[in-house]
Amino acid sequence: MEKKKALITGITGQDGSYLAEFLLKKGYEVHGIVRRSSTFNRERIEHLTNQNNFFDDSEGPILHYGDLTDSTSIKKIIREVMPDEVYNLGAQSHVGISFEIPENTSDITALGALRLLEAIREICPKARYYQASSSEMFGKVTEIPQSEKTPFHPRSPYGCSKVYAYWITINYREAYGLHASNGILFNHESEKRGENFVTRKITLSLAKIKLGLIENFSLGNLDAKRDWGHSEDFVEAMWLMLQQDEPGDYVIGTGETHSVREFLEEVANNLKMNIKSNGKKGSEEEYIDEKGKVIVKIDSKYFRPAEVDYLCADPTKAKTLLKWEPKIKFKELARRMAEHDFKLAQKEAYVSGRENEVGDKISSAITILSEFADKYGIKLSEKKI
Repeated sequence: MEKKKALITGITGQDGSYLAEFLLKKGYEVHGIVRRSSTFNRERIEHLTNQNNFFDDSEGPILHYGDLTDSTSIKKIIREVMPDEVYNLGAQSHVGISFEIPENTSDITALGALRLLEAIREICPKARYYQASSSEMFGKVTEIPQSEKTPFHPRSPYGCSKVYAYWITINYREAYGLHASNGILFNHESEKRGENFVTRKITLSLAKIKLGLIENFSLGNLDAKRDWGHSEDFVEAMWLMLQQDEPGDYVIGTGETHSVREFLEEVANNLKMNIKSNGKKGSEEEYIDEKGKVIVKIDSKYFRPAEVDYLCADPTKAKTLLKWEPKIKFKELARRMAEHDFKLAQKEAYVSGRENEVGDKISSAITILSEFADKYGIKLSEKKI
């Protein structure tokens, strides 16, 4: 039996790497689109393949150079692969950064979806399409929890871009009969999350502080509330959407809401760090340890121009029609991420310690050599030493 072919944009990201792993286990031939970069950016999928060249016959994902801002490369890849399923996970996905680069965010996140859909319509209209939509589309929420029927009120260029991608997916479904579905994914984190996202920033920073690698770090709004799940669970929901006879749109989340503050405190508990707030408000608040040392500062530069305060999923439709349930909840997520990043910090501390040890030995050797030279009247050049 011929393998199903899946094409993933954003394969080098958190969700893309988990999805590639999931589909490979399902027996798919997995293809991924990667942007050309002067730095190697495929560490999240290294464990899936040892290939060094594109279009390798290995069992891992087959990678293609392309870009969501370039319709020519997208069409070329679609023609070469002729996928059965297309998963559009590629985006400029950092909400805060989207305020700094709104045009680039829109070009990739909004128009990138249009370019993909148009290529599928022209070249392989029977392919099934998954669009990674976001809970950030709800923004200034009008009801709690949020379901497929909740109106959108995005509060960032990223959220606005995702709203466009959501509706253009529905438009191509209705206008051209494509099997195109939206997964409205609430916050999903993991050990593979980018280090500039708040959850990973917290786990890495606290682990480094515990090991004495850094003194403190800064955060923004601690009271923003999110529905946090694990990416590994969410990619299964993506796949399930494309196995349905009819396309549709689904909210994916845990149905639980927790604040950034709760995540911070849960991670600290996992790392056995006793930290408490000083009780002040806004940028005057700090988290300190039992010795009075400042561990977390609040910096207003991390506040968004328009904040999303409260997100909570109602995943009833996904549970009913897809038979999907999240397996990893908030406390388990925090524990996994804390343990993973503590191990990373231990490696960093070990390397740093070894470097210091080598440096100390070199300094001692130079001292002994200098004393010997002085004793016997030998002149030494610093360059030679």
